[in-house]
Amino acid sequence: MKKLIVAFLLAVVPVLGMASGGAHLDHADVDMSDQASLQRGAKVFMNYCLSCHSAKYQRFNRMAKDLGLTEQEVKDNLMFTTDRIGDTMNTAMSADNAEEWFGTAPPDLSVIARARGVDWLYTYFRSFYQDDSRPFGVNNVVFPDVGMPHVLWELQGPQKAVFKTEKDAAGNDAQVFDHFEQVSPGTMSPEEYDGTARDLTAFLSYVGEPIQMERQRLGKWVLLFIAVFFVLAYMLKKEYWKDVH
Repeated sequence: MKKLIVAFLLAVVPVLGMASGGAHLDHADVDMSDQASLQRGAKVFMNYCLSCHSAKYQRFNRMAKDLGLTEQEVKDNLMFTTDRIGDTMNTAMSADNAEEWFGTAPPDLSVIARARGVDWLYTYFRSFYQDDSRPFGVNNVVFPDVGMPHVLWELQGPQKAVFKTEKDAAGNDAQVFDHFEQVSPGTMSPEEYDGTARDLTAFLSYVGEPIQMERQRLGKWVLLFIAVFFVLAYMLKKEYWKDVH
């Protein structure tokens, strides 16, 4: 058993370390019961993300139902890549163009929140900084050498990362991220942009598991049933075995 536990830790810990690139992750604090937040996140996703990234396991009509929107509202405000409400959320960019412009096709984001975690996404959206050595002029503290532009830069405003020199485990000098400095203001205040990043994170968390709120609601009743059933089963066991013991 000890060997199995050690093997599990050796397999999992490196993966967790790579997921954040060694950067500190801020707590997203998303509220999946806040439909207004999910609706705002959907708007940001459709306007800024869907042109390159798909969410091909999510349908527009399912989103309308879950987020408290009418199908007409979705058609009028959130559908830019298709005219059919029952279609999945596919990107407007072809795979050939993606290969030519980015070198590789941007990944589908249907399960990105489940793969990376909401804290990773929330921190990632807020961690782009200017880097002239990169093709699009930006880098990311959470995802070093990221291959995409900062599509929300007008909202957040450009910022630069300040690094400090520290000794690593081997005693060598290493550049460690310290803080961000705002270069110029965006159209949103820092607090407003943080809220937008949180809304987008919440929406991607919903896309990754649309049934999660219903699952959590039913889970409480399932646990209550198991607790009551345990008591009844224990009493029944005592009744059957009282003459034996």
